[in-house]
Amino acid sequence: MTQSFTVLVTGGAGYIGSHAVLALKDAGHNPVVIDNLTTGFRWALPGDVPFYQGDISDEALVAKIIADHRIEAIMHFAGSIIVPESVENPLKYYRNNTANSRSIIESAITGGVKHFIFSSTAATYGIPEESPVREDTPTLPINPYGLSKLMTEHMLRDVAAAHDFNYCALRYFNVAGADPHGRTGQSTAGATHLIKVAVETALGKRSHVSVFGTDYDTDDGTGVRDYIHVSDLAAAHVIALENLFADPARSHVLNCGYGHGYSVLQVLDAVDRVTNSQIERQLEGRRAGDPDALISDNREIKARFGWQPKHDDLDVIVSHALQWERKLSERT
Repeated sequence: MTQSFTVLVTGGAGYIGSHAVLALKDAGHNPVVIDNLTTGFRWALPGDVPFYQGDISDEALVAKIIADHRIEAIMHFAGSIIVPESVENPLKYYRNNTANSRSIIESAITGGVKHFIFSSTAATYGIPEESPVREDTPTLPINPYGLSKLMTEHMLRDVAAAHDFNYCALRYFNVAGADPHGRTGQSTAGATHLIKVAVETALGKRSHVSVFGTDYDTDDGTGVRDYIHVSDLAAAHVIALENLFADPARSHVLNCGYGHGYSVLQVLDAVDRVTNSQIERQLEGRRAGDPDALISDNREIKARFGWQPKHDDLDVIVSHALQWERKLSERT
């Protein structure tokens, strides 16, 4: 890389955001972070990264950050991510994910920031009729979380049509694992990610793992998901950033996954293998709205950006998550 860019990372002290900050630094770029620390941690960031504790809806603060640091691009991770909570409290999600995204996009336009990378989700597809899921699969979200993210994608599309501005919306599948060097990981208490829950159980922090549904149309009856290592996802953000600068006339909406999946029971078997123990499994009924399988078609991101995953191995993902969980135990 010959050129470095200064990037405002919203939600940069959170799980995925903190990995993106490390990936930016490792690639020679200059991240600046804003995070309200609702679910993030200041200690998850390198000490030399400029940090602002605040909300992205504080347009005066964001304008000052953009001006003071001459921000050239924004990576937007700040938001709420728990699907059942979005059903119970939709207004929270339309505020945190949609209204606040509108605010940060407007701050970008007002401040002359021309490049924007958005943390979107496979939940925009709802329960797709086909698998693997392509980017042109109909977007029919079935919960406020998915809809709140899709609305932001639509805002970005419309803003790019009206202004000198391009964007990349990355639709994540199931993000898991932790930084291979142990610098950051999933640290939020009460997280609902399966691999996080499973390694917590393996270390005695939980009594069991609930398996929601054993009658799906899959090989073993449990839901199949496409698990992507968080460091590969962070790398995708950096390569997307560089492509936005290289081709400012083009925007992108791309899947981020590995193109294959594992069932819940296969994931738990992997945790048993890595820990050489057996975690308690509690079989329960299905959760509303869970598809049988949700797998990405990732050919487009590979074709456009040349993205190549480095950690596409379930046991590696689990071992990195376990390594981080042990490190977290030492902090408390």
